[in-house]
Amino acid sequence: MKTKLKLTCFAVLVSVAINAQTKKKVLFIGNSYTFVNNLPQMIKDLALPLGDTLVFDQSVFGGYFFQSHCNNPQTWSKIKSQQWDAVVLQAQSQEPSWDLWQVMQDTYPFAKQLTDSVKAHNACTEVIFYMTWGRQNGDASNCANVPAVCTYTGMQARLRESYMLFKTDFKTAVAPVGVAWKKVRQNLPLINLYDPDQSHPSLEGSYLAACVFYSNIFQKTSVGSSYLANLSTTVANQLQTYGSTTVMDSLNLWGVGSNKPKVDFTFTPLGNNSFQFNNLTLYANTYNWSFGSTLQNPTYTFPNAGVNSVTLSATNACTTTTKVKQVLITGITKHTSQLNFSSYFNENTLYLNGLNEGAYNLQITSVDGKSVYNKTLNSNASEQKVLINDLPQGMYIIKLSNAKQSGNNKILIN
Repeated sequence: MKTKLKLTCFAVLVSVAINAQTKKKVLFIGNSYTFVNNLPQMIKDLALPLGDTLVFDQSVFGGYFFQSHCNNPQTWSKIKSQQWDAVVLQAQSQEPSWDLWQVMQDTYPFAKQLTDSVKAHNACTEVIFYMTWGRQNGDASNCANVPAVCTYTGMQARLRESYMLFKTDFKTAVAPVGVAWKKVRQNLPLINLYDPDQSHPSLEGSYLAACVFYSNIFQKTSVGSSYLANLSTTVANQLQTYGSTTVMDSLNLWGVGSNKPKVDFTFTPLGNNSFQFNNLTLYANTYNWSFGSTLQNPTYTFPNAGVNSVTLSATNACTTTTKVKQVLITGITKHTSQLNFSSYFNENTLYLNGLNEGAYNLQITSVDGKSVYNKTLNSNASEQKVLINDLPQGMYIIKLSNAKQSGNNKILIN
């Protein structure tokens, strides 16, 4: 039989702060994990010395679930009160750690309802799920029904799984506070992130969460902020580093900037200066390539050899983002009759092996297509030695051809 789980609720007074000016406007929807130590204000204070401004509001109540917020008129009113840059959603601290069936029954539908409502009000608002942390020694109250939460490690794993599920299914971002929390516990065990209740954050825990959120919201590192929250400089710098690198090292994993196109592409040579472009962009619906195509996956033939810059601009309902890559064309055409030979360079001498008797044209080009050496060889042995002086270090293309065949090799001169 499916058993409902015991809940631990925490009631703490809520404070709401609204600022007049804005660079990023963020609404926080959650409970005591958000308002203990006034996390939104801490993010704002962390941002100011770095030249950024946070304007925030909150709908936060002790022990609240996502379902509780779905039934609260204040939460809906605040979602609709203005055009938010981001809305942060934080579940009751235990509910995402429960067995999957219960998360899908009791949490997932309300997380989706909140996300859909935010997007319905403004499609360009970024929803950020607040991935919280496992309790210091696991959740003893639910251990019998959900063995995974008997330990901190197991509870943390379940929280991550559920929040990443929300992020993937609803195409949102996630603030990986719980991931940064785990790293600090493992690597800086002398820093206590917990309140004495072994659940709520200490001042250090909230500061770590603020560093994670700063990087999620502003997509910048918090390292270097002069706001220390009355912590020692050493501890604050350590928490800045762990909080920000957790986000900045894996922006795509956490879906940061989920309301913006994630632009990327690869390309494959087809021969004769033609390339197939493979568009890997996420969250976009129109595309513009610098060579004039609006197709998602075009082919294009470049008129000239050398280094060619290709820019892909991708657009959705909110914004346009771009990415530039360099396409190298050596100007060498692949022949149907291939000459197979080997080559290497040593002490100003190019060694060519595998030749037959006869005349060959030797051409050496740099990787950007510039000819640096050209000579006719008369081969009377399988190995030929060619003295080449003053060739700078780098990668080169060796093209060898006779009347019937042609072949290419690469050599590295170092």
